[in-house]
Amino acid sequence: MRFSRIGDKIINNKRIERVINRVLALREKGYSQSKVAAEIGVERSFISRLEKLGEVRKGKKIALLGFPIKNKDELLKLGKDYGLDYVFLMTEEERWAFIENKSGLELFNQIMEILVKLKEFDLIIFLGSDMRLDLIDKLIEGNIVGIELGESPLREDQYVDPDKVEEIIQTFAQS
Repeated sequence: MRFSRIGDKIINNKRIERVINRVLALREKGYSQSKVAAEIGVERSFISRLEKLGEVRKGKKIALLGFPIKNKDELLKLGKDYGLDYVFLMTEEERWAFIENKSGLELFNQIMEILVKLKEFDLIIFLGSDMRLDLIDKLIEGNIVGIELGESPLREDQYVDPDKVEEIIQTFAQS
C-alpha cells in the first residue's frame, strides 16, 4: 500500500484509485453523474471534474483498421493516445493466420461481425489496398477515410505515415 502525507492527514492512494476506477466503471455502464455521486457519497460536480481531468477527446466514435501494416505498434499507440473506440490492425503474417486458423463459416461470421460493428462509428479510417478501400466503401455507409497502401494484392507489410492518420483524427475531432 502507498500512503501520502498531506499536513496532518495520511492518504491511502490505493483507496483513491479504487474509488476512481469504480466511478469510471459505473459511468461506462451508463449511470448518470448524479447516480454515481450518490452511490459513492460525493457531489455530482466532483464526478464532472474528475471526467474533465482525464478527457482525451469528445464526441464522435472513431475506428481505425487495416492491413498489412509494417508499423502496427506505432499506430496502435496512436490509437490508444487518442482514445479511439476500435482499432483492428494486422501485419501480413497476422492476416494470413487470421484466415488460415478458421473454417469458412467462422471466417465469414467474424468478418460479418466486424462489418456490423463498423456501422456504429462516425468515422472509419481504413488502411489498405486500392481494391479493399473500394470494397469497404461499398459495404459500409458512412464517413470512411481511406489511406491507400498500394495496388492489390499487397503481399508484404506497408508503412503508414502516423502523422497522416493523426491529422485525420484531429481534423475529424475538430469538426
